[in-house]
Amino acid sequence: MKAAGSVEVQVAGLTIDPFTNMPIVVLRDLAGKRQLPIWIGLVEASSIATQLEKVELARPMTHDLMKTLLETTGAKLEKVEVSELKDDTFYANLHLVIGGKPVVIDSRPSDAIALALRTGAKIYVAASVLEQSRRVEEQTEAKPRPEQMDKANELATELANAPPSKWAELLEKMSPEHFGKFKM
Repeated sequence: MKAAGSVEVQVAGLTIDPFTNMPIVVLRDLAGKRQLPIWIGLVEASSIATQLEKVELARPMTHDLMKTLLETTGAKLEKVEVSELKDDTFYANLHLVIGGKPVVIDSRPSDAIALALRTGAKIYVAASVLEQSRRVEEQTEAKPRPEQMDKANELATELANAPPSKWAELLEKMSPEHFGKFKM
């Protein structure tokens, strides 16, 4: 079920912001045309990474425990949605079905993404969030010189066409001005 006014995305990869050393989860629409970087915490990045890499741990992480709780209680995570961008902070919702009734629970995007990866739930971003993050990025960018724009466009095209294994290398070539910086 598609969220109204939302765009389905997938986790395109994780990287580290070279200036803040904070992890970034990059969401990309299914057509590969729009991307949304979200700065996240180290624990959440670790949880997302272990799931992306299909690493089996001896003990469950918090998001594994959450998945087990959902399964044990008969609740189902239908989808997650990055629903809002307010004061440089992203917000998300977990859309659950519990006892046949829809329930929406507030969540940090990083937790929502980690849980969605474990349960197979679809991930969406509200179209308004994509638009707002694009506008914020445009407002905060300094006017680049034409040669800087050529280089940025070249890197963006290369990044969009690169396999996930090359993302870290390509993202390191990009300056912070190429991204909108937002809190978890």
